Amino acid sequence: MATIIPVASFDCVVFGATGDLTARKLLPALFYRFRDGQIPQTSRIIGASRSDLSTDAFREHARDALKRFVPATDLTEDVLHKFLDHVDYVAVDGAGESGWADLVAKLDERPDQVRPYYLATSPDLYGSICRNLASHGLVGEKSRVVLEKPIGKDLKSARAINDAVGEVFPESQIFRIDHYLGKETVQNLLSLRFANTIFERLWTSDVIDHVQITVAETVGVEGRAGYYDTSGAMRDMLQNHMLQLLCLTAMESPLNLEANSVRDEKLKVLRALKPITAHDIQTVTVRGQYVAGAVDGKPVEGYLTELGHESRTETFVAMKLEVQSGRWAGVPFYLRTGKRLPQKLSEIVVQFRASPFSIFPEEAFGREPNRLVIRLQPQEGMKLEVMTKDPGPGGLRLRPTDLDISFEETFKQRYPDAYERLLMDVVRGNATLFMRRDEVEAAWAWADGVLKAWADRPEAPRPYPAGSWGPTAAIALIERDGRTWHEELR
Repeated sequence: MATIIPVASFDCVVFGATGDLTARKLLPALFYRFRDGQIPQTSRIIGASRSDLSTDAFREHARDALKRFVPATDLTEDVLHKFLDHVDYVAVDGAGESGWADLVAKLDERPDQVRPYYLATSPDLYGSICRNLASHGLVGEKSRVVLEKPIGKDLKSARAINDAVGEVFPESQIFRIDHYLGKETVQNLLSLRFANTIFERLWTSDVIDHVQITVAETVGVEGRAGYYDTSGAMRDMLQNHMLQLLCLTAMESPLNLEANSVRDEKLKVLRALKPITAHDIQTVTVRGQYVAGAVDGKPVEGYLTELGHESRTETFVAMKLEVQSGRWAGVPFYLRTGKRLPQKLSEIVVQFRASPFSIFPEEAFGREPNRLVIRLQPQEGMKLEVMTKDPGPGGLRLRPTDLDISFEETFKQRYPDAYERLLMDVVRGNATLFMRRDEVEAAWAWADGVLKAWADRPEAPRPYPAGSWGPTAAIALIERDGRTWHEELR
């Protein structure tokens, strides 16, 4: 059983407290940490939004959210009641003046608490909320501010948000959250590489043929159509989540596990990404948009039908990237992400090179090269595919066999959700798993080049049926290099 180390007592103020993110992720994450004894009894979760609610009304809202998003087996009435006793509420207009005096009075009751301010709001409110926090004397040495993505829609807007927040909070107190970095498997990627010399010595272009990163969703845009249509798969998923996964896969060893040491190495990867220009945009990228099809055996509508009007926003992106460094020279990184794909899946696949010579005859096996599959979801774990002898006396035949580690099954415990880990890191002031300003802006600087190249050739995204793995052009993207996408239905 893992050791639970309590954090310091805190008052966590959640702006946007009545929104979907708070209900779906933040409240369940805080509940689990409270249930497991990591949150001290003197801590408070203070909801803040424009809705005119009493504390009792907000507690009922929180109760409903927890009953919806936490399995009933984890939700005993006794623990739920105790948790809700620590939930409070203040009606505050983040962009205006109303309600701030009430929030000041609430926080002044416990002036020595650590104060995380979680901005679960639209990014265009980040600057206003931070300025109001400062003007009302609510920013101090124990304050932290948490920013949800998207941080801008391009480099210019990202800089504007960073400037506005940076006028109030020093960089050390700004936590730009990417929940993918809180997943157990992502952190185990660092352990795999830097705590096991067998892998670090193999982590080179001499041994690795290519790397694939896939983040697939079965859902459509659901209730986020307005936001998604101004974003698309590139801004919503690839520019942040997937580039961060690429960074952790490709980075050099940091000097230590201090936040800035790790983030310095990730930044080097982002700056080493080969720019994609109008000259090669058609050969190394594919944009797609789902049309009507079937997911999990059920018919679903196409994106334009869900949206209700014409749009050239992509719901699928596949691309071939290059990291221009000595370690990765000649090793392509293939990334793909999309909505309405056959299964919900996030994984990193490291494909090793085939042996240049084999003592085994061709009929013994198909010369399958080794492959490391790092699963982020739905079942976190790692799988190394190796060749073994087929049992029995029928001659020497080889077949691929999996050395498979499922973290939950191996360690016989529930693994915390990414938000649970990241929220506790905010309280501790540990920024290792959060993005630094220069990381965000370097990612946007690269992504802006891709977005501009697409805009210069305003072609409609390629259609793909819902329930498929994207446009056929995405298959051609990798297969013309003599490779194929890793697809293993579970």
